[in-house]
Amino acid sequence: MMKYMRFAALSLVMGLLTVGGCISRPPVLYQLDSGSPTLKEKSSGLIVLLEPVDLADYLNQSDAVLQRQLDGTLMPDRDARWAGNLGDNIDNVMLQRLAGRLSGQRVALEPVAGFEPDIEVRLSISRLDSGPDKPAVLEGQWRLLDRNGKLRDSRPVRLEAAHQGSTADQIRAQSQLLQQLAEQLAGAIEPLSRQIVAARKARPSEPQAPQIPTVEPLRTDVEIYRF
Repeated sequence: MMKYMRFAALSLVMGLLTVGGCISRPPVLYQLDSGSPTLKEKSSGLIVLLEPVDLADYLNQSDAVLQRQLDGTLMPDRDARWAGNLGDNIDNVMLQRLAGRLSGQRVALEPVAGFEPDIEVRLSISRLDSGPDKPAVLEGQWRLLDRNGKLRDSRPVRLEAAHQGSTADQIRAQSQLLQQLAEQLAGAIEPLSRQIVAARKARPSEPQAPQIPTVEPLRTDVEIYRF
């Protein structure tokens, strides 16, 4: 009897230690990857302003990595967290990829003091997730505006990438989708940049104001002699 009680007590202690260990286990932190694009130190082309990406509400509600289930629902991964703000991470990935792809342009995330952007990029992402049995999916829309605020191009986006099922490989697949999105944006920005530059070169120079001859005042200091 005593041996049984000792065994039961030991089992209870081991069970509590196991549960405590599971609770105290720190989550794994993940970041989306830009793929280490090559960046030039200087560029003298047009200014491309990337507005902060407009994310769907469900992506901003928590720092947990969400998992898409077979029935389409989303469940937080208890063992995975985003390392920092997800929106800032996505902004940085897009900025790095665009700057590497548009090597002749000046790409900025914030307005550049003293300069007006020649092209403004507005991007919204309505979906970016995956699951153990679901592919990584990115859905959204981007718009390109010129410095006058005129819409020059717009396109809805849906991209999909397979993965091996692990959380780490899901994050790799989501990063790949963002890199593909940046490539699409760069492909649309390049011809628009050429159009803007060509339009400026073809713009006739302003005619100079005609030269108005200076009118000299008549002299009135001539002496008059009377006889």
